[in-house]
Amino acid sequence: MPDIPFGFALPGGQPPDPNDPAQMQQFMSQLQHLLSASGSGPVNWDLARQVAASQLAAAGDPAVSPFDRNAVEEALRLADLWLEPASALPSGIQTSVAWNRNEWIYKTLDVWRKLCDPVASRMVGAMGDLVPPEARAQLGPMQSMVATLGGALFGGQLGQALGSLAAEVLSAGDIGLPLGPAGTAALVPANIRAYGEGLELPEDEVRLYVALREAAHQRLFQHVPWLRGHVLSAVEMYAAGIKVNREAIEEAIEEAMGRVDPTDPESMQAIALEGIFTPEDSPAQKASLARLETALALVEGWVCHVVDSAASGRLPSVVRLGEAFRRRRAAGGPAEQTFAALVGLELRPRRLREAAALWAALTEHRGIAGRDALWGHPDLLPSDDDFADPVAFAMSEWDLSDLESFDFSAPGGPEEKAPGEPERRPDDTEDGDSRS
Repeated sequence: MPDIPFGFALPGGQPPDPNDPAQMQQFMSQLQHLLSASGSGPVNWDLARQVAASQLAAAGDPAVSPFDRNAVEEALRLADLWLEPASALPSGIQTSVAWNRNEWIYKTLDVWRKLCDPVASRMVGAMGDLVPPEARAQLGPMQSMVATLGGALFGGQLGQALGSLAAEVLSAGDIGLPLGPAGTAALVPANIRAYGEGLELPEDEVRLYVALREAAHQRLFQHVPWLRGHVLSAVEMYAAGIKVNREAIEEAIEEAMGRVDPTDPESMQAIALEGIFTPEDSPAQKASLARLETALALVEGWVCHVVDSAASGRLPSVVRLGEAFRRRRAAGGPAEQTFAALVGLELRPRRLREAAALWAALTEHRGIAGRDALWGHPDLLPSDDDFADPVAFAMSEWDLSDLESFDFSAPGGPEEKAPGEPERRPDDTEDGDSRS
């Protein structure tokens, strides 16, 4: 029987004796139980949920009270009313809900799968490739166990990151991605309360400002049909260009084999995976990163501009709240930094202030309808270069008369595509720019 590589441990930290059939049977049974829930994808999502839930249980996950639910529903209703004159896009809210931290994880997990599976599959594949070809036949089932171990390692780390994020996010759309179910506006009262205490501002003002941001996100992602697929495919294209650091994977495997306790799934959480992924320094990778950063900045810049316009003169602390949220989104919190270290992807809109200034210039020179008409097609949106001179972009001689009367509430427009599916221009041409 082959030796257990790297001293994989039984409960208590002692490696099993390869010559003791009872110990080997106990070890393999426990390990099989630990890894059996990996599912069909590259991430052990059951383990991720378990680690995240355990982390939240230790930190505390306050229940949502009836008062919280009523306050959230009222805040979202009022926010939608305030946004009406500030946006040409109609309400996108079909359901208003208050979530606790565990509910945020559960309700957003489907989108996290789309974001993380492409990255995790690269790591799991690289782990399998570490086994020399001449040794694969000898290892037999141990080879597949190495790949499964990769999914469990990633699941444990991802569960930790999601648990940390769940303790910080204020709403379903707080980090700028369409994480929740379509048409569902959701706030996390416990986190809003804690954030308001840190700002030393009244909870009802902070709640209403968060509701304005959530309602604005819903208007965008509900009534711009191509936007959800555009943002998610930008993330996937970026992930496709990430390189795997083989030395870091070897170190992670060695650490895992020495520390993982098959009776304690949370032991996967303690294995550090930072540094495994590094971006490709290639033109394609740089282009995909620029596309993602521009998309995130345009979404967040529009939300910031529209929300501050809607709240101006209504919320006493609107200037302070606006500045606090811009800093928060531009810097990213500890949980976002953990996620960035894990998957090699930052979700911060680096050019948020420039994007907000661009939307403000468009409002001044083209009006609300002309500004929001640019969401009619991705080719109409400002590019990264346009951020440098927002006034020139706003005053450019484009004929938007056919789009200014676009009915955002009606079905139609460019269809939302799945991540990875190539975009189609309205004229079905492959070259050229429709902004002529």
